Amino acid sequence: MTPEAIVELSAANLARAIRSKQLTAQDAMEAVIARAGEVHKKLNCFVRIDRYEALAAARLADAELARGAVRGPLHGVPMAHKDMYYREGAISSCGSKIKRDMPAPSTATALKKLDAAGAIQFGVLNMAEFAYGPTGHNYHLGHCRNPWNPDHITGGSSSGSGASVAARASFAALGSDTGGSIRLPATFCGVSGIKPTWSRVSRHGAMPLSFSMDTVGPLARTVEDCALILAAIAGADPLDASASQHPVPDYMAQLARPIRGLRIGTPKRYFYDNIDAEIEGLMQSSLEIYRKLGAEVIEVDLPDMEPWNTAAMLIIAAEAAAAHGNWMRTRPQDYSAQVRARLELGLAVPATSYLDGLRLRGVALQAFSREVFAKVDVLHAPTVGFQTPTIAETDISGGEAMTRVLNSITRLTRPGNFLGLPCLSLQAGFSRNGLPTAMQLIGRPFDEAALFAAGHAYQQATEWHLQAPK
Repeated sequence: MTPEAIVELSAANLARAIRSKQLTAQDAMEAVIARAGEVHKKLNCFVRIDRYEALAAARLADAELARGAVRGPLHGVPMAHKDMYYREGAISSCGSKIKRDMPAPSTATALKKLDAAGAIQFGVLNMAEFAYGPTGHNYHLGHCRNPWNPDHITGGSSSGSGASVAARASFAALGSDTGGSIRLPATFCGVSGIKPTWSRVSRHGAMPLSFSMDTVGPLARTVEDCALILAAIAGADPLDASASQHPVPDYMAQLARPIRGLRIGTPKRYFYDNIDAEIEGLMQSSLEIYRKLGAEVIEVDLPDMEPWNTAAMLIIAAEAAAAHGNWMRTRPQDYSAQVRARLELGLAVPATSYLDGLRLRGVALQAFSREVFAKVDVLHAPTVGFQTPTIAETDISGGEAMTRVLNSITRLTRPGNFLGLPCLSLQAGFSRNGLPTAMQLIGRPFDEAALFAAGHAYQQATEWHLQAPK
């Protein structure tokens, strides 16, 4: 198999090819590292590529397979990850100037679980500074660029994750999602991404931003890949008391379950307020696919979500400011203007407003479940409601413009974080300017399996996920 053909494989198909010895882990690693080097020159999506260590690990994986030893379902699959997942002794800059010389004291649980499943990390990926930016701009490491058109944003904060996976420079990548930071890059770069239920995946060893909202999840070529990787990293963790004890189902076994009769909700308001007409048309086309697959599409009336959106912003702002309190006092000059301005806003959030926001979450989830999940199994909605902006259009610092741009970009993703619900973003077509767009499927707590089944069925019936940037 040629290197060009290898990098086009999904993570799941690559894992099957390695296990069946159609190709070696070393072949895959050499192909993706060569591709990553080419892509990085144009997209600035990598922070570091660990060529020699990764090739040695790939040769070891091949030797183990030759002896009949398979580490797990991702044996030999190369991956790079967002530069906020700590590996003991290595530097994780978190996209910042402040942490660029700080070796990690321990290894993130998500990385340990991927290691145990057989995946091989070969590099780390660019990201928004401290994961606090939804556009993908980074004023320390340089802005990451969209592989479909480098003048446009990737979305953030998992910018390098979205760009590298779309450009076939990594088979999959971990991202993080606090207000949309997996789903936004998945949308703008044209890949799949899952924000799991809050607490579904351990956050030990992952840079914190907002304790009440942070989630860990993958970006990948396909929904099947997302299911495979989430199955590897989900579950309880003694090093993270917030990680749920809820059993992890066999996502892969449930992937192909029929969706005939599945009740898919489409919202009357909020998600379609002031939406771009072309994107609305693509959403309706995706719903028509579901109708043809036998799903029942039902219109649902959502509760008033604007107060939830405001509460989510206050919670994230306050918790981020608290996490950065010491550096804000001792090293304020080492933040970019935009991130420093956002953290300063968080310092001004009253404790009563923060606590009111936290108390509202349970009430909001009950109201949402009553209006939505009592009537449908999955909610279908756009991930963003506007055309992908350029890097120049969203190159902002502080002030009113910053607040307006950042709030509009995350308006449709942030409610999923506030409610703690699983949200799957997947490709739904291309706009006239040749850039991808996406839908998100929102499910009941811990029912990622339903999202995977619905998303996989859609991808089996369409070819959007097979498209790659030239």
